[in-house]
Formats: sequence, structure tokens, C-alpha cells
Amino acid sequence: MPTEDQDAPSSGRYEGREHVLPVRIYYEDTDFTGVVYHANYLRYFERGRSDALRAAGVSHTDLLSGDRPTAFTVVRMEIDFRRPARIDDALQVRTLYDRIRGPRMFIQQRLLRGREVICEAQVEAACIDLSGRPARPSPRLLERLAPILSGTV
Repeated sequence: MPTEDQDAPSSGRYEGREHVLPVRIYYEDTDFTGVVYHANYLRYFERGRSDALRAAGVSHTDLLSGDRPTAFTVVRMEIDFRRPARIDDALQVRTLYDRIRGPRMFIQQRLLRGREVICEAQVEAACIDLSGRPARPSPRLLERLAPILSGTV
């Protein structure tokens, strides 16, 4: 009989500091030509960032229920669309949490089909408190992210 963990959806895996999340393109992701609608790339990148945190031991639920409840918000994103993704493609969202400076996190993301780059994003996210104000990440969060960061300030 499968255990609960075996039934859970995959959060991907780490290859060194880079998180890899497999993504399949379904009909619902595409326009009438079978090409992925541009806004869906944002969804894939969001899943990549969330699952990278989850795989590093950071739970959004725990962040919200801690002594100093915090969350993340994207404050800037630069996207370069290189090639179209199409229905039935098997892709990888590759996420690299690069560094933290104060409340800001700098993240690099790529969407790949094999070795072919489909889309790239440079993301700046901020840690915020529940009133929406910038908040420094908790020591526990920094500890969990330390192995995957190139540096913190």
C-alpha cells in the first residue's frame, strides 16, 4: 500500500543549488494554435519558486503561522520569451535563488525543453509582513535557504 508521501505531488529536486521542477503542457495551457499562452509562463515560474522553497524545507504555511508571520511578493520580473512551448511538451522549470539583500530575494529562472531555453526570468521578490510592509527574512528562513544561496547581505 502506498504511503502518504508517495501519493503527494512531486516538488521537484535540487541539482546543486538549482531546483528542477518538471512541467507538462496541457490543452488548458494553450491558445487555439496549441502554443502556450504567455501569461501561463508566470504560473510555471511561480510553481518553480514555491516548490524550490518547499524542497529546501520552507513551507508557506509555516511562514504565515510563525512568531512573525511573513509572506513573499514579486516586486519586479523581467521575462525573455525565446521559443514557444507547445501542447504535450515536457519542460523543466529551473530556479536558482541567488541572493538575499535585506527583505529582497533575487531569483533566476529558466524554462527548458531538453537543453533548449524556452523562456527566462529575472525575479525580485520581497519578504513582507501581513500588513504588506517589507520584513527581513526570519533567521530560520535564512538558515534553510543558506545552502542554495550564492550570498546574503
